[in-house]
Amino acid sequence: MAAYQLVIIGGGLSGLAAGIRAARFGIKTLIVEQHSLPGGLNSFYVRQGHLLETGLHAMTNCAPANDKQAPLNRLFRQLRLPRREFPCHEQIGSEIRFGGRSLLFGNDPAILEASIDRVFPGRIDRFRRLRQEIAEYDPFAAGPWRSGRQFLADHLDDPDLADTLLLPLMIYGNAEEEDMDLGQLVIMFRAVFEEGFFRPAATMREFLGLLVQQFRDFGGEIRFRSPVESIVSDRDRVVGVLLAGGEMLGADAVVSTAGIPETMRLSGWPGEVDRYVGRMSFMETISLVSRARTATLTRDRTIIFYHHGDRLQYRRPSGYLDPTWGVICFPGNFLGLPPEDPVQIRTTNAASYPLWKALSAESYESVKRRWTEAAVSASEEIVGNYRSSIVYQDSFTPVTIERFTRKAEGAVYGSAVKIKDGVTPWPNLFLAGTDQGYLGIVGAMLSGITMVNRHILR
Repeated sequence: MAAYQLVIIGGGLSGLAAGIRAARFGIKTLIVEQHSLPGGLNSFYVRQGHLLETGLHAMTNCAPANDKQAPLNRLFRQLRLPRREFPCHEQIGSEIRFGGRSLLFGNDPAILEASIDRVFPGRIDRFRRLRQEIAEYDPFAAGPWRSGRQFLADHLDDPDLADTLLLPLMIYGNAEEEDMDLGQLVIMFRAVFEEGFFRPAATMREFLGLLVQQFRDFGGEIRFRSPVESIVSDRDRVVGVLLAGGEMLGADAVVSTAGIPETMRLSGWPGEVDRYVGRMSFMETISLVSRARTATLTRDRTIIFYHHGDRLQYRRPSGYLDPTWGVICFPGNFLGLPPEDPVQIRTTNAASYPLWKALSAESYESVKRRWTEAAVSASEEIVGNYRSSIVYQDSFTPVTIERFTRKAEGAVYGSAVKIKDGVTPWPNLFLAGTDQGYLGIVGAMLSGITMVNRHILR
C-alpha cells in the first residue's frame, strides 16, 4: 500500500494550492483528482478548436505587484511563484442594472462613488462611511452570524441602493438564500468593489499547468482519473483513502476540497447531511458570436449584473431557470486584450437542481435547449441581439456541475453553513475550499494554503 504524509482530495485551485504549500516544505503529498484535467470548478475544455474556460468570468482581488499585503500577492509568495511574471489585464468596467437604475464600477473605487453620487443623490456620505467600516472589519474573527443585508440597510438607509450593491456580492460568492453573512459580505465587497476584476494574460489551461508544474517541481504527486470511494478511519483517526478502483492509499492526514456534504458521505462523518447542502446553483451558457456581425453588442462592459425586480430575490427558482436576474460576462473585454473573434458571451442564471435532476435522459436535452434560449433572450434585452450570429454554443446545468465537481446539488458556493477552521470530527481530516468560507479564485487558493499552514505544517 502506497503511503503519504498528506493526501488531498480534489485537484481544483484550493487543492493545488494546498499541495504546493505542503510539498514546498518537504511533506510527501499526493493529490487525487477524479477527472483527467485539474481545475475543478475552474477548468477548461476544447470544442471545435475553441478553448472554453469553465467557472472563470473574471478573477477578483486585483492588485499591483508591489502591494505586499494584497491577497493576490500574499498568495503568490506562499506558493513561491514570482508575482511579476504573472501579467494581468484589468476589467474595462462593469455595471449593475437593478430595477431600472444603473451603477458603474471598475478597479478604481472612485468610479463607483461617482456613480452612486449621480444615481442616489444624498447617499454618498453614508456610502463612504460604509466603506470605512468595511475596511476596519475582521471577517475571520470568531463570532455569531450577522445579517449582511441588515448591515447595508442600517448604514445606507436606502433599500434600493442596498439591494443594488448586494446583487453582485451575492452572485459572485453567496451560498445563502436572501441574505449574506456579514463576514462573507465584507470579503466580497473588498474583492469586487475595492480591488476589482482582472484576468491573467494566460488562459486557465496555462495557469493550471503552471500550478501543476510547481507542485511537481516540489516533489508532489498528482493522479488524475482517480475518484475517491471513501475516507478510511481506524478508531479516532483517518488512516487513508480508498479509490474507486479498490486501491488503498495510506495517509497521515487528509485534506478534502469536495465540500462538507461529500466529505461527510466519504468519511461516515456523523450528522445531518442535508443541513450542509447548498441550495444555490446556476445554469451557464457560453455563446461564441461572429465578430463581423456584432456591431450592436455592448463593447464597453466586462460584466453586467442585472435584476429586473424592485426588491432583491436571491434564491433557488421555482422553475428550471430564472432569467429575470443574472450575470452577462464578456471574457474578452479586459484592457490590453486583442479583439476576440469569435466574441464570447457568458450568461449565468439561478437554476433549480431538483427539477433538472428529475428529468429523464430523453427529455434533458430538449429542456436544456429551451432554457438556453430563455437565457439568451434575457441577455439580448440588455446587450443587443446576437443569436443569429452564434457560431457555437454550450450550456451546463446544476446536474453537470455536480457530476464534474462533486459539489452536492451543484451548489457552486457550497454550504450556507461554513466551517472556517476546516476542522472535522477526526483530528487529521480537514476541509479546504468553498465550505471553509473563502470566496473566489484567490480565496479558494488561500483557503488551501491556510489549512496546510494551520494544520499540516504546525
